[in-house]
Amino acid sequence: MENNKQRVYFVIDMKSFFASVECAERGLDPMTTKLVVADESRTDKTICLAVSPALKALGIKNRCRLFETPKTIDFIIAPPRMKKYIEYAANIYGLYLKYMSKDDIHVYSIDECILDVTDYLKMYKIRAKDFAQKLMKEIYDNFHIPSSAGIGTNMYLAKIALDITAKHAPDRIGWLDENKYIKTLWNHKPLSDFWQISTGTIDRLAKYGIHDMEGIAKFNEDYLYKEFGVNAELLIDHAWGREPCLMSDIKSYKTKSKSISSSQILPCNYEYKDAKIVMREMVQNGCYDLARQHYSTNLIHLFVGYGDDKSIAKGTTRMNVTTNLYAIIGEYTDKLFDKIVDKQKPIRKIGYDFAELVSDEREQYDFFTDYNKVAKEKKLVDSVLNLQDRYGKNSILKGIDLNEKATQIERNKSIGGHKSGES
Repeated sequence: MENNKQRVYFVIDMKSFFASVECAERGLDPMTTKLVVADESRTDKTICLAVSPALKALGIKNRCRLFETPKTIDFIIAPPRMKKYIEYAANIYGLYLKYMSKDDIHVYSIDECILDVTDYLKMYKIRAKDFAQKLMKEIYDNFHIPSSAGIGTNMYLAKIALDITAKHAPDRIGWLDENKYIKTLWNHKPLSDFWQISTGTIDRLAKYGIHDMEGIAKFNEDYLYKEFGVNAELLIDHAWGREPCLMSDIKSYKTKSKSISSSQILPCNYEYKDAKIVMREMVQNGCYDLARQHYSTNLIHLFVGYGDDKSIAKGTTRMNVTTNLYAIIGEYTDKLFDKIVDKQKPIRKIGYDFAELVSDEREQYDFFTDYNKVAKEKKLVDSVLNLQDRYGKNSILKGIDLNEKATQIERNKSIGGHKSGES
């Protein structure tokens, strides 16, 4: 593809995706049905994963807690079904593939895709807005999911057109080029509406009296680089509506290092000994993931979030071996957990990260390693993985998983920490 001509990008987002899927599955109109997606078995403090547009129109915000929804409003509570949402997302992606190559599609999230439609507008002899409307109509006709679209001359502008402009358009389509962006959004507030502008960035800009994109664009660049380092370049480019990144850059990007991580919010505050059981389950499961993907590690991060003061404890350990065996890794994580955790505080969140992953062909052991024991452990892991892959993760469990406070059995039934919808 040519890169020197003006490009056209779409960012298409499914409106209140999880809630819309639940409405579609019930034969209800997502735009008029009052529905939230939430696991009420976790008590009324559970977070609502999605709120239908009809409830949003009444002022109920996404990601609110169930108890925060007004008791005066009647609405449907739909338990999460992550497997169903993934199925819908895959089918919508398949619809895009009817019209364009996968090389011109970037899945930004489960409910949002970026499309480079530059060459297809000429191929189909269609205007950009008409093409967006065609795709949105087909999504609704086939899956009963309403959507919004942003159209831009670069990916950033398409994203901003979706996030800000499309919200105020009757057809739910926004369009921006650099000139229109400067003319209509330079003085838009708050800055948090703009992609990748965090509250921390807003506070740091406020020190200089900057409260909108025009302020960033016209401010002394030397001060911005002094404040934000190399990130100032992105901030300045976006203030002017510029984005040099192309779809080909996204497709060719490779991370310098790999990692596997997981975290979970516990159903209630846990005492230290019970939290340690959950940590062991998580690390054991993470080791299975390492083995399944043929990776090994020697660098581990752990963190816990306390339930009373919301503070966090974290720590790192570097092992003197490189492995994916829980029989070895578990000893290190036990010691690290004991070191960083305040045993008197209730724990509400636990997470780990296996960092600097390498191929398991590059695993290394020290002089004191019993290689016969390693070989036996590897055979055992292979057997466990084969059984899990064939019959499901709960087909074989460790005694620790049967503990009253253990969570792995339920997590094995979930996707991304939420119910998959399967019994």
